[in-house]
Amino acid sequence: MAFRSPFRISRQLLSATGVRSVTRSFLGCGDRRCGLATAVPPVTQDVTGSKGPTAMVFLNMGGPSTTGEVEDFLSRLFADGDLIPLGRLQSYIGPLIARRRTSKIQKQYSDIGGGSPIRKWSEFQCEQMCKLLDKMSPETAPHKPYVAFRYAAPLTETMYQQLFADGFGNGKGGRAVAFTQYPQYSCSTTGSSLNELWKWRNRLEAKGNGSTEGAIQWSVIDRWPSHPGLVEAVAQNVEAQLKTYPEEQRDKVVLLFSAHSLPMSVVNRGDPYPAEVAATVHAVMQRLNFRNPYRLCWQSQVGPSAWLGAQTSDTVQEYVKRGQTDLILVPIAFTSDHIETLYELDLEVIHEANSPGVKRAESLNGNPVFIQALADIAHAHLQKGEPCSTQMTLRCQGCRSERCLEQKKFFAGKELSSLVL
Repeated sequence: MAFRSPFRISRQLLSATGVRSVTRSFLGCGDRRCGLATAVPPVTQDVTGSKGPTAMVFLNMGGPSTTGEVEDFLSRLFADGDLIPLGRLQSYIGPLIARRRTSKIQKQYSDIGGGSPIRKWSEFQCEQMCKLLDKMSPETAPHKPYVAFRYAAPLTETMYQQLFADGFGNGKGGRAVAFTQYPQYSCSTTGSSLNELWKWRNRLEAKGNGSTEGAIQWSVIDRWPSHPGLVEAVAQNVEAQLKTYPEEQRDKVVLLFSAHSLPMSVVNRGDPYPAEVAATVHAVMQRLNFRNPYRLCWQSQVGPSAWLGAQTSDTVQEYVKRGQTDLILVPIAFTSDHIETLYELDLEVIHEANSPGVKRAESLNGNPVFIQALADIAHAHLQKGEPCSTQMTLRCQGCRSERCLEQKKFFAGKELSSLVL
């Protein structure tokens, strides 16, 4: 996340040429495919009978849909110590940083069409996935789509209230699956979103006497870094961009996989994110038969402290200086376009490279291969009946957070809580 761009918190936030035009038209279209998800009708719960209905809740960082939402978005972002640790004065420093950066970030969102498309894409992806799940898993149908963003509307609290309005929880029981849209787990992203979900569940559903009768029964899809469908969707986008180069040059094009960075303090604590991102990159390259040279680099550094590198912008500049001017940037930790791709990569990194050979692979967005992958992941989770992965039961080696400990125990449930360390 580097706040050189909106993010520089897109170099900046911890989230080819046809892509920009497609995205701008997407932002302004009225077609239902690219609009908000359809309203979810109320449901009737019967927790003693059918396994359905099932609420499918996409978790993500989110982004301001309009420039008017930027300051609130930044205030929440900089107040989150899981994402950007600022110490004991975070609640004071965070809003100050947000106010100082608001006008600059508003300009950046204006440059990509007036706001982030992440909500539209997330709601579209979740809605389409649920349609597939209804056919794949009729015993847990109907599957109802919801989105819960960490820093922008719809916020977790709003999503939870919508669950109540639609007949889930609040004494009625029912099942919900928290499905992280960060393929690779980090305490700063998935962990933060789960902390927020756990907080609001306790505030809204825990009775004064400790009873949780009739509360929503949660399970979690907490990571999926090397799922074959994700790998295939990314690989196809890379292959499509490679075809834009002359055939005799294609195998010499360097692939630069780019993911948002982390503070080294988080990495050294034992966060699994760098290893899981690397696993995604290796799986994609294996699918591509390792035909091209490649590197993994990191974007969106913010602040003066040490962050995981090398930075994407520096990497591109260095290779261009060395004469390697055919480069494809591949977003590898983002499930749709947002400020880091549309502004940081497209309008900063590629523009500053000043070379027609530097391009970007399409983001996943409405890719049908990717949406089928989401349905496959969800279906497998529903079939297994597990509360979460066993990998989620481990805290980082250097973690001292009691909140993280209790959150993991809650989502692990009776079955796996004994494994939480």
